[in-house]
Amino acid sequence: MEKEIIFLVEEAPEGGYTARALGHSIFTEGESLDEIREAVRDAVRCHFGEKELPRVIRLHIAKDEVIAV
Repeated sequence: MEKEIIFLVEEAPEGGYTARALGHSIFTEGESLDEIREAVRDAVRCHFGEKELPRVIRLHIAKDEVIAV
């Protein structure tokens, strides 16, 4: 059992968010951060068996911001 799993959460170009697990083949998306949190929980439950579930899900939320000079 892993202690934690890390997801990279990014804003999707078409709107909403995508979440990709680092080191695992898990990908999900949602319209809001609340939706992405729930989608990540569901994806982790589906990917791992009950005895293999990580104790912690860590979301690394990356946001690009452009500012004019």
